[in-house]
Amino acid sequence: MIISMRPHATREEIDHVRERIADFGYKVHSIEGEERVVIGVVGVGDVTACLESLEAFPGVERAVRISAPYKFVSKEFKKGRSAIKVNGLEVGGGEFIVMAGPCSVESEKQIMETAEFVAASGARMLRGGAFKPRTSPYDFQGMELEGLKLLRKAGQATGLGIVTEVMSDRDVELIAEYAGCMQVGARNMQNFALLKSLGGCGRPVLLKRGLSSTIKELLMSAEYIVAHGNPDVILCERGIRTFETATRNTFDIAAVPVLRELTHLPVVLDPSHATGKRSLVPPLCRAAVAIGADGLIVEVHPCPEKAVSDGAQSLTFPDFAGMMRDLAPYIRLWKEARALPAAALV
Repeated sequence: MIISMRPHATREEIDHVRERIADFGYKVHSIEGEERVVIGVVGVGDVTACLESLEAFPGVERAVRISAPYKFVSKEFKKGRSAIKVNGLEVGGGEFIVMAGPCSVESEKQIMETAEFVAASGARMLRGGAFKPRTSPYDFQGMELEGLKLLRKAGQATGLGIVTEVMSDRDVELIAEYAGCMQVGARNMQNFALLKSLGGCGRPVLLKRGLSSTIKELLMSAEYIVAHGNPDVILCERGIRTFETATRNTFDIAAVPVLRELTHLPVVLDPSHATGKRSLVPPLCRAAVAIGADGLIVEVHPCPEKAVSDGAQSLTFPDFAGMMRDLAPYIRLWKEARALPAAALV
């Protein structure tokens, strides 16, 4: 349920409500705005008795049930959009954020060259895998700790925020030392031990949709992270597995407006993994801006034909620079749309 406090309710009134919620055996999650506080309540118990009790409390404006199974990430819990801060940036705010870099960190030269180029071309965050989940156990698994150190060095040299994948709950603390944003890959979207650990990692989380996962399942996975203490989740559509073979996956671009109807969390798109084809990435990036996504995560490599992983979907430096130039007018229109009153937006 949601408890909406009256504008400028006192701290004593808010604390009294929180204490009463705890008495009923529920967990509390608060959003404190400039004028009012909204308190989310989750758990199992006598909801009707709790609602009736809380509605009579001083400072309470109204108490309502949340019908969605994903409580904290639903639009019922928070009507407006959430802007997730990553290294001074706001994903979901007034800027369209492009994250770019190689699939895997392969060497200092490779990651430094890439970071410098994508930063000069307009990217705001550097992506790169230090720990890599691969289909074959014989494929390159990543540079691990050394890769994390190189990512941090590249980020410090260019001012780019770092987003990198975490594969296990055992690695959360280590990766949080180096990354500004923790990425959960498609294969780990329902790794619930990992999701719970990320609830206490102190870093924003980029959560990718699983290969065969529904939108509801994606939101339930996000709920795990938020319910365990971390409200800073960015959702990522990266293609789903269907009968189609012309592309690696099927890019469910309709997920963007659907998610904007269901959740307050920001949504970014990954056309590189969705298509698996370099030539298809730029047009889908334009479509992502046009349909209202909050950002992109794109693979870029200085020499894709020599990449140890995902070379076929990685943009060359000239490809990326050209794509960013082509995106510029779309992003200007995107910013104008974001500046409209909230009622005019999806």
